[in-house]
Amino acid sequence: MRQMLRAALAFIVMALAARTAMAANDLTIEITKGNDQAIPIAVVPFKGEGTSPGTDVAQVVADDLEHSGRFDPIDRKDLISLPGAGDTLNYSDWKMINANYVVVGKMTPEGNGYKISFELHDVLGQKRVLGQYVSASRDQLRAGAHFIADQIYKKITDVRGAFSTQIAYVSATGTDQNMQFTLNVSDYDGYNARQVLSSNEPILSPAWSPDGKKLAYVSFEGGRPAIYVQQLTSGKRIKLTSFKGINGAPAWSPDGRRLAMSLSKSGHPEIYVMNLADRSLTRLTNSSAINTEPSWSPDGQHILFTSDRSGGPQLYEYTLGSGQVSRKTFTGPYNAGGHYSPDGKNIFMVTRDDSGYHVAKQSLENGRVTVLTKTRWDEAPTIAPNGTMVEYATQRGTQGVLGLVSDDGKAEFVIPSTKGNVREPAWSPFTD
Repeated sequence: MRQMLRAALAFIVMALAARTAMAANDLTIEITKGNDQAIPIAVVPFKGEGTSPGTDVAQVVADDLEHSGRFDPIDRKDLISLPGAGDTLNYSDWKMINANYVVVGKMTPEGNGYKISFELHDVLGQKRVLGQYVSASRDQLRAGAHFIADQIYKKITDVRGAFSTQIAYVSATGTDQNMQFTLNVSDYDGYNARQVLSSNEPILSPAWSPDGKKLAYVSFEGGRPAIYVQQLTSGKRIKLTSFKGINGAPAWSPDGRRLAMSLSKSGHPEIYVMNLADRSLTRLTNSSAINTEPSWSPDGQHILFTSDRSGGPQLYEYTLGSGQVSRKTFTGPYNAGGHYSPDGKNIFMVTRDDSGYHVAKQSLENGRVTVLTKTRWDEAPTIAPNGTMVEYATQRGTQGVLGLVSDDGKAEFVIPSTKGNVREPAWSPFTD
């Protein structure tokens, strides 16, 4: 991969996608590495009443918890019994299979859907610690399952679950002059995908607005890169920039009033901030280097960006107000595509070593770098809004797919594409 700065040079992101047409795959998240220190939890198949709902809600709950890397659901064939409620649960039985927690539930027909009642039991403490219900229509049963997983995750870890969030991503099909690009939105695990935009020209760098109602992205549909903002419900969109040269890497400020971006309208790619109220631009960087991939700190006071001003791609931080620029990465010859963690304590990025390009995490307190992935061609890391999972684009053979890794690197998964090559994932914020 001939990378210098992926987003600044725009076409590189889709270079792999343009090489080959891919056949459709079944969408099933595949475990590539598990966490041997994860909490053992038994998620019992929910008792159903009436006709079959068509969605295994308990299995979706178990999968969500496993994807976080914090939990190790016990295989169904090893479950000692199948209770539908806590009053029939014998804690001693579950201790025998080393379950720390047990989830039980039942589904009752309600209108055009189901009322899903669920309980979480602490086996070691021998008590029920959570009991709730959620109503869901037939086509929203996965959403109901994600809600349940969120509640269980929060109760045990005291961290808000992010399973009800979404991702945006770009897929590419076809070859050469017949390439077709689509911007899509789906559940975080790739299910329930819907198309937002289709084009025969590349689409890059989708970015969610803080309220989760809009996407900013780069499209080449007019023959040159332009930055657009599109409302997801209505499909209405506006073109913000279409300067000569690079218009790339839009990033929303935490208050949703500004967009940082990389523009080369003055010659070299520089970091600018646009006030969305009047579309006025403020230039932040001024150098002969390539400056791109801006990302806002959670408090809106700093912007992280990639620059080759030191001779190779590294991450720098611009402090708003003072205009001070400081280098943040020093380990290795290549660190790019940086994003702050939601708590502002870490940076997630792509780093390069002798084995390829990997997703890594760097502590802002002590500078320690932890490489999270083992795959060779990783790019575009995006962090769950609770900071516990990272989704990224990678290669599987000749196909572009999405990967998912826990923030400590102890659990990894691959999300094969349903169609074509997949790139540029962007994780949605919490919306309530």
